[in-house]
Amino acid sequence: MISLYFIIKRLFKDFFKLVDDDEFRALFALTFLTLISGTIFYSWAESLSLFDALYLSFITLTTIGYGDMYPVTAIGKAFTMLYVTVGLGIISLFISKLASAEKARKISKRKDTH
Repeated sequence: MISLYFIIKRLFKDFFKLVDDDEFRALFALTFLTLISGTIFYSWAESLSLFDALYLSFITLTTIGYGDMYPVTAIGKAFTMLYVTVGLGIISLFISKLASAEKARKISKRKDTH
């Protein structure tokens, strides 16, 4: 459990370091807008609460897909196909940027110890 704490702490540290990076800020904004647009759409088209719609957007874009929630309307299914096609790339780039920051931090840490 303590190791999870340190991992989360490092993740937030990397996140706040990246806030100065223009590309990261753009990816963060795009990720946020993608999740919000999915939330609004699913709330409207699938008659979900905002929280359930956000949950569906998140599990869809991160490809978790538990199967407990899914679009049931034809327009919801059509939107999901487009949403995943576009959104998966955005989410992947965002996660990749965070992973790159962690990798750079580790490399920098190794250089400092030598």
